[in-house]
Amino acid sequence: MAGKIYLVPVTLGSEDYSGVIPGKVIDLIKTLRLFAVEDIRSARRFLRLIDRDFPINNSEFYELSEHTGEDEIAGYLEPVIAGKDMGIMSEAGLPGIADPGSKLIHLAHHKKLTVIPLSGPSSIILALIASGLNGQNFTFNGYLPVKPAARESRLRELERKSNEGYAQIFMETPYRNQRMLESILAVCNDSTRLCIAADVTLPTESIRTMSVYEWKKNSPSLNDHLVIFILQNGYLEKG
Repeated sequence: MAGKIYLVPVTLGSEDYSGVIPGKVIDLIKTLRLFAVEDIRSARRFLRLIDRDFPINNSEFYELSEHTGEDEIAGYLEPVIAGKDMGIMSEAGLPGIADPGSKLIHLAHHKKLTVIPLSGPSSIILALIASGLNGQNFTFNGYLPVKPAARESRLRELERKSNEGYAQIFMETPYRNQRMLESILAVCNDSTRLCIAADVTLPTESIRTMSVYEWKKNSPSLNDHLVIFILQNGYLEKG
């Protein structure tokens, strides 16, 4: 009988795992000995966080990054097909969203394996529900282009789409967050609503939604913070 694949949640950076991951989920994670992970070092660190005696040396870890080849990924499923349970683990939050784990999950479905999501934090969903923007219709766009001209063009496109009733969610790497904010304030309409959700679930958490005009007067420092951005133009007026 084939094993199961569990989508393992980790914290968004905090060591207070009990505040964001249910106890029953933690207990299940402790039983696993096979993992496909985005980063092996951070995965081991998390397992030792939830259990200082976790048998790391008796566990098997497959690295699952954006550079992992399709043939290699297929090989990761062989122990599961043979009957061993596996946990898929992102570097932060839930696997499968803006995360290479989705490649393995897709293949698992192709192989008719059972995939079980476990409850835990998602900065994307938590930011959306705290934003006051449209949780009925929204689009997650991942990372936007790095080059300024392409980034600004994409922001204009997302703003137009948001005017059709879809909240537009996107993210950036921490060291480029300030440049992203500068581009948003430069190209978006003053009336467009912008949620900046920084360090979600961390002690430094800040989630606030204001118009672009208001953000221009109160521009925060975002470098080195984990940030989710959400744009919505016209939602309050139409809602």
